Amino acid sequence: MTALAVPRVPSRFLPVIATFVVFVLTFGAGSVRYEGFASGQIVANLFIDNAFLVVLAVGMTFVILTGGIDLSVGAVVALATMIAAATLRAGWPAWLTILAVLGTGSVLGLGMGLMIHKLRVQPFIATLAGMFLARGLCFVISEESLSIKDPVFRAVATETIELPGEVTITYSVLIALAVVGIAAYVLHLTRFGRSVYAVGGSESSATLMGLATGRVKVGVYVISGFCSALGGLLFSFYMLSGYSLHAVGLELDAIAAVVVGGTLLSGGVGYVVGSVVGVLVLGTVQTIISFEGTLSSWWTKIVIGVLLLAFIALQRLIVHRQRDL
Repeated sequence: MTALAVPRVPSRFLPVIATFVVFVLTFGAGSVRYEGFASGQIVANLFIDNAFLVVLAVGMTFVILTGGIDLSVGAVVALATMIAAATLRAGWPAWLTILAVLGTGSVLGLGMGLMIHKLRVQPFIATLAGMFLARGLCFVISEESLSIKDPVFRAVATETIELPGEVTITYSVLIALAVVGIAAYVLHLTRFGRSVYAVGGSESSATLMGLATGRVKVGVYVISGFCSALGGLLFSFYMLSGYSLHAVGLELDAIAAVVVGGTLLSGGVGYVVGSVVGVLVLGTVQTIISFEGTLSSWWTKIVIGVLLLAFIALQRLIVHRQRDL
């Protein structure tokens, strides 16, 4: 008798599978330790409280897949909240404010992408400059916190959608999930998405194949800028205010979620779904610490740091294994 061959899981799926296993184990540990943790509403709250981070992680996934990085996303989120609050206070209609916010984020992303492609500036430096620019513009608009009283924004922020099992979600969750679906379609079913993976795998080989590598590199930063602005709108729905110091360090959370979600920092390997699961892992850790009550919120950073180091080590092992085959 011959033994049945067990199908081998491709190595590119291993980080995503590992992330999902970590999420299940983390959520399971919380369910065992805390009464009421294993409920549909807790899962829904993970999406409600992190909808803006999901959108940021989607944009960051595009960038990191090409081997780049975007340090400006947190500052662009803050700038988006400031533009939204200031324009609404000035009497702008909500639809015009939304267009202004999304346009500003896209233009900032375009500028950083052109710096990286045309001027050969390292992504770290170009996006660091973008971070300082966006954060500085926040203080130009106002040094004080600006409340948002527009009825459209407040309606989006407060209205909920009923799901079976007495579970409720917000419109921000639907927007975030729509962004994930569109991003997955673009990355896996369009020429641009395939080019993103090709550039991340080897830019020189992609150029020899005749791919528009420059257009792709600029495009991913436009996408990241757009997602940052959209994430800022969701954050303004969540906070109902604009403030210059909103989202300080949020870019690091987005990078951590993408890396924990299985996207290689060297580029070429990764999935949007993995980044979403990475956000859920971070959100679950925060939820467990809040349920515990006696732990400082800084334990969240400690746990995320440990997870980040573990997943980077896993990535290195996978890369070395592929080279040895």
